Parts: sequence; structure tokens; C-alpha cells
Amino acid sequence: MPHDATLMMRELVTHDVQRLLLSRPDGLDWLPGQGVELALDQKGLREDWRPFTPTSLLEDRLLELTVKRYPEEDGVTEALHALEPGARLHVSDPFGSITYQGPGTFIAAGTGVTPFLAMLRRLAKDDTLPGHRLLLSNKSEADVICAKELRYYLGDDLVLTFTRQHEPGREGKRIDASFLDANIGNRDGYFYVCGPDAFVAAVNEALTTLGIRAEQLVYEH
Repeated sequence: MPHDATLMMRELVTHDVQRLLLSRPDGLDWLPGQGVELALDQKGLREDWRPFTPTSLLEDRLLELTVKRYPEEDGVTEALHALEPGARLHVSDPFGSITYQGPGTFIAAGTGVTPFLAMLRRLAKDDTLPGHRLLLSNKSEADVICAKELRYYLGDDLVLTFTRQHEPGREGKRIDASFLDANIGNRDGYFYVCGPDAFVAAVNEALTTLGIRAEQLVYEH
């Protein structure tokens, strides 16, 4: 059942990512990592639902969504980025299989980090962050969503790699089997994987070759 929400404010997180703060719809509950679908209350867009992940905590009074603009698509994310406070939106009930199962390693590409933001914020608030690690791939450092916050939470357990940026101390490569072998650390926990479909499939296959069992993998099926 769709819920109605109102945009309260928006602000840039990176050059092409915004955080949207919406009024919290009554009766909308979710687990960290789950997604919702969003539709604009505008002519021509009311039936165009797109998935996003709440990055706020369940007890927060506002619903936060972290949205990347994709100019090459049909204009939905551009329309979201152009919304002014007071705009009305529709929000679906939550869905998804990425939920917290226990300590482990988060592995993400680009906006695939958004489900993990909600989990890390929950863990930080509960003072249970030790034992978690994040491997995050982006095109460049300018594309890292909430970089300062992630560094604050994780310190040396935040491992960044960039596919188009090469500088001293950075891997300058994709997350592949050799990268995972060198950086996943403890192999007994869970492995949370999120990003483009091809990325998720490749990472899961690489983890399996490294001895990670299927029941340790948490990803969107």
C-alpha cells in the first residue's frame, strides 16, 4: 500500500548524489538494508516507481533517501534532484533480502553502499561496530558517498578502491578475487554484497572460490 510523503529538504552528498529528507509516513517500518520504491506525484511520473534504500534509522522522525542522478536515463532521478521542499511523493512498503545477520564484511560498488549506511548507523548507535569491515569501489574519491562518516565509523576497516583514479596508497582497480583475498580478513562472518547485478555476481563467485559458503552471503536475490 503506497504511503504519502512530503520533501522537507535536500542537499548534495557528492557531485551527483543528494540526500532527500521526507516526512516520515505513518505506519512505514523497515529493517536497515531494506529498500522502498518511490514515485513522484507529478504528471507522467506517478506510475514510474524506482527502488531506493532508506538511510535513516527507524526511530528517526524523517525518512532519508540517498539518490544518485543518472542523466542518461529517462529523467526520474533528475526530477528527484530538482524537487523543491513541499513536493509530494509516494513511498511503497519495504522489501528486500539485504538485512543484518551478524558481524562481517560489507562489499559495495557505488550507490550499493546505501543499504550498508543504514546498517552502519545502527551499529554505531548500538556501539557494536567492532568486527565489521567495508570494501567499497567507486570511479574516484569524489564519488564516495558519506566518505567522512564512513571513515569516522570504520577507520582502517574502510578499504576504498577506485576504478578510474590512480594515486599513491590507492588500489586503482576493481574488487576482484585477488583484492578480496588480500582484504576480507576474517572469513567466518557474513559477507554483505550490493551494487550492479554484474558486480554482485562476480563478487559472490570470487568469494565462493575463496572458500566462503553460500549461507554466509547476504545480497539481493
